[in-house]
Amino acid sequence: MAYTTIDDPSDYFNTVLYTGTGSEQTVSGVNFQPDWTWLKSRSNGQPHVVSDSVRGATKQLYTADTQAETSYSQYVKSFNSDGFVLGTDSGINQSSQTFVSWNWKAGTSFTNDASSTGIGSIDSAGSVSTDAGFSIVTYTGTGSAATVAHGLGVAPKMIINRTISASKDWITYHASLGATKFLELNTTDAVATSSDKFNNTEPTSTVFSIESSSQNNTSGGTCLAYCFADVKGYSKFGSYTGNGNVDGTFFFTGFKPAFTIIRSTGSDKWSMFDAKRNPFNEVDNNIRANSNDAEADQSNKEVDYLSNGVKLRTSSGEWNSSGTTYIYMAFAENPFVTSTGVPATAR
Repeated sequence: MAYTTIDDPSDYFNTVLYTGTGSEQTVSGVNFQPDWTWLKSRSNGQPHVVSDSVRGATKQLYTADTQAETSYSQYVKSFNSDGFVLGTDSGINQSSQTFVSWNWKAGTSFTNDASSTGIGSIDSAGSVSTDAGFSIVTYTGTGSAATVAHGLGVAPKMIINRTISASKDWITYHASLGATKFLELNTTDAVATSSDKFNNTEPTSTVFSIESSSQNNTSGGTCLAYCFADVKGYSKFGSYTGNGNVDGTFFFTGFKPAFTIIRSTGSDKWSMFDAKRNPFNEVDNNIRANSNDAEADQSNKEVDYLSNGVKLRTSSGEWNSSGTTYIYMAFAENPFVTSTGVPATAR
């Protein structure tokens, strides 16, 4: 069996750093035309702004907020073959300030007429890469139990999901927790139990389930799901148990990470790290998905990116409290071993 089907992860995910100009500018070096771009000021307390090709580049959502989708041409104006064009808004392009962009490729448009295909109970549309295990899905809510085609061909391990036509929380499914439990991307609330989010039903290779919650299934509302599957050597969505020691837990990904989000199942924050903001170990420049705060250099709360996973170097309860369960999502800089047998090098 091949070590990986993706020898160059930057074909599908890439972090690009840039400096604001205050004037319209093109950010390049992504290596592909993004389908989902997540922007955050590093140096200032500004909102996380997410745009995607399915809804249209000029339509924004904010991961630390419940605000409904907005249309504004001065954030992301358009996507191009190697990045995106920014408008003049200070939130994403303030002169002389530093920013990070995380970018994903889906790339293949799809529509699913549920009554014709027999897949799902309501129609959906979006963009998908089955190679990279990522899809962007939109659908109209029903307010009652339904199933939605996601296009991945395998069961998703993580779904970030919400009604976007109204003010709602970001409901997050993670396979390590199961379909009865959920977290909210925009809050620090502990994992909660409810059957009205994902109908207490695990996703399948064709659909995910929703129930009566207005947070991800408002009747007549426009809803959005970012769906992710494990891809060997490229992406991993798992969990680990903290040991409360500065010689912390190691979790295996099967690749040298480029980007990770780590979250306790207790009341805590969504911590975001990447290999571009910290090109060498330790990795300690933290941005939190549920907060508009600037990047924090947390020198007492480090992690190491290794050739095959992540090693915690802290006893901090945010990432390594003894006996506490943590979930993570991770994307690769390099597979541990390429399909031709080339191993990843250490940082």
